[in-house]
Amino acid sequence: MATEPTRLEAGQVIDGFRLDERLHQGGMAHLWSVTALNGPTDVPLIMKVPRIKGGEDPATIVGFEVERMIMPRLSGPHVPRFVARGDFTRQPYIVMERIAGDTLRPRLLQAPLPADEIARLGASVAHALHALHSQHVVHLDVKPSNIMFRESGEAVLVDFGLSRHDQLPDLLEEEFTLPMGTGPYMSPEQVQFVRSDPRSDLFALGVMMYHLATGERPFGQPTTVVGLRKRLYTEPMPPRASRPDLPAWFQEVVLHCLEVDPDNRYQTAAQLAFDLQNPDQVALTGRAAKLIKAGPITTFGRWFKAMGAEPKGDITATAQIDRSPIIMVAIGLKSSPLELQQKLLTTVGRILQIEPKARLACVSIMKTNRVGMDKLTDEAGNSLHVQQLVAIKHWARPLQQSLKMEDQRLTFHVLEAPDTAAAIVEFATRNRVDHIVMGARGNSALRRYLGSVSAQVVAEAKCSVTVVRVLPF
Repeated sequence: MATEPTRLEAGQVIDGFRLDERLHQGGMAHLWSVTALNGPTDVPLIMKVPRIKGGEDPATIVGFEVERMIMPRLSGPHVPRFVARGDFTRQPYIVMERIAGDTLRPRLLQAPLPADEIARLGASVAHALHALHSQHVVHLDVKPSNIMFRESGEAVLVDFGLSRHDQLPDLLEEEFTLPMGTGPYMSPEQVQFVRSDPRSDLFALGVMMYHLATGERPFGQPTTVVGLRKRLYTEPMPPRASRPDLPAWFQEVVLHCLEVDPDNRYQTAAQLAFDLQNPDQVALTGRAAKLIKAGPITTFGRWFKAMGAEPKGDITATAQIDRSPIIMVAIGLKSSPLELQQKLLTTVGRILQIEPKARLACVSIMKTNRVGMDKLTDEAGNSLHVQQLVAIKHWARPLQQSLKMEDQRLTFHVLEAPDTAAAIVEFATRNRVDHIVMGARGNSALRRYLGSVSAQVVAEAKCSVTVVRVLPF
């Protein structure tokens, strides 16, 4: 049987780490600030020690083992840096970077918050989740107390005791037969024992944004499996029913996250972040206009359907990202010949045919002067920005019609910038674009001397780039 490890005290040294101060004593673990004695470190450190209470505590032990396996495999600004670990043969612990400041939990006490502030927080968390999912991990316990922020603004996810790694054994699934998670935030598929779907984390983020906007949890705070299962057929009260000042796009995004079927939610955290960063581009559906919950007849029908529904458990974090990319097409309508525009349209169409879950962002750059006044209207006083926006929508119309693309999958952006290549790269980076498609005009002595826009994008973009060219005959 597991027993309580030696009582820890300030000043004690464990494997070269001196315990300085106990920061937190929770039901599952103690947190200590520590100093590494065997060498300098460039970040403050924290030691997490599982709390084993008077005998064997399976949930604590297994959760710690899960976190101990996963954390060394994670990297990047959205997780604490892993430093060291100890196991149950001597003293179990994990030493990691200490993130300054508090969690997001105190912000719940300030709810309701403005929609634009919630969108900013939500986008930061969505970027963190996208980075986590890209490393084969589903968090499965996304909630305000597990979210922190660096001084530079990046969201940091903590506590991976309930997480699932695509390439590691799932100890929690192997050893327990009850749903694992925090009641208010658990997705319907988690209630049905599916632990591999990254869209579960998007459901939890939707719950959090709903709570920050209304001060209420969309599904209450259930403590039983029967209570948890109600979210399989009972929809939440629309946020705008209690806060009419919330914009329609905000309700659209939140209710999109809270769909029962994962296939009806955002397909990746990057797609969710895209909408939160571009609210003017959110396509409104019936979700945005709802002001009441579904009636008893509809709810009964959903209950009947839920009773016989089998959850889909064959998805993984990385597979879901791979099949749901964000595609960006950069269109230079004024500077590109019609033949190149048509070939660009054909190329994008082929990509979307093999990527049916992809989002497409159509982007055109409106060149501005680095110095001096810009011309914003034509001779008749019409907005050049609007004209360019209408032009790219006209360019994409055959694509939208032939592929029967829903409005939610297609957005249009006119970026005003003096440097075309820099604007394309910045947009792609900020919105976590997976693939840029753009055209390249013919060669010339001046272009070879100055360098082409496409060459600069290929060199600087952090994603795949396809350059379309019309070949001479």
